[in-house]
Amino acid sequence: MEPGKPLEGKVAVVAGATRGAGRGIAEMLGRAGATVYVTGRSVRGALSGMGRPETIEETAERVDRQGGRGIAMRVDHTVEAEVKRLFDTIKQEQEGQLDILVNDVWGGDPLTEWGAKFWRHDLHNGLLMQQRAVHSHMITSYYGAPLMAARRSGLIVEITDGAGYGYRGNLYYSLAKISAIHLAEAMAADLSEDGVTAVAVTPGFLRSEAMLDHFGVTESNWQEAGKTDPHFLQSETPYFIGQAIASLAADPNYSLKSGKRLTSWDLSDEYGFADIDGRKPHWGRYAGEQGLYGEGDDII
Repeated sequence: MEPGKPLEGKVAVVAGATRGAGRGIAEMLGRAGATVYVTGRSVRGALSGMGRPETIEETAERVDRQGGRGIAMRVDHTVEAEVKRLFDTIKQEQEGQLDILVNDVWGGDPLTEWGAKFWRHDLHNGLLMQQRAVHSHMITSYYGAPLMAARRSGLIVEITDGAGYGYRGNLYYSLAKISAIHLAEAMAADLSEDGVTAVAVTPGFLRSEAMLDHFGVTESNWQEAGKTDPHFLQSETPYFIGQAIASLAADPNYSLKSGKRLTSWDLSDEYGFADIDGRKPHWGRYAGEQGLYGEGDDII
């Protein structure tokens, strides 16, 4: 194992690695030395309906540049046959080894009608959100967990938004994000005798490609967006949660966290990493100080 590559020899799947948190996680797992299967629906010449230009091939190339090995596979994680083919490929290419599985499939932003009561929200879009962000995670873990259980080791990570069970301002959005937390808790219970760990991890205010575009800024001048939304000054890049997952996966005692709800900022405090710009954003503390959520709300 090379110095600084604690995950060398490990095999990971980042489901939903086209952009955002998934891309950042894939890159940081690569920097730690892992072989990373990056999956999603957008490939060169055939983008998904998300209307974004990023592709899984680009993510795989970024993993390579970080020092890992990136393998791009187009997978629609709502289609069982495609998910099964992914893990059949891993069985063949990696002799069944799977050490890290990150469920980051989302695709719900364009489906969310903020401010709409659930009975006035488009029902099809609300249900589609559950298919993309909950059913896809269930299907993926269904086929990934047995590889880990067979080796009696492995880490499953559910990426969510918020570490609590409080209402997030939209019924369908809340249901999807809270479901990811409970999936981790329930999988941890089911896998407790098989040597496999499952956790849920949330970023803070994520400075993703889409969010930068939303504010009309780039990573080089992102703080300009603080004039529009001062909360954005407390944002974090996708590499922050990426380092959180990589640090967690490299911790020989990660099983002690099985079933828990974790945050990027708390993991930063525990493992000592900073964001790529040297900052250590702490969304939980900031949100509490600003009173962004009502008293008793269990969101952050």
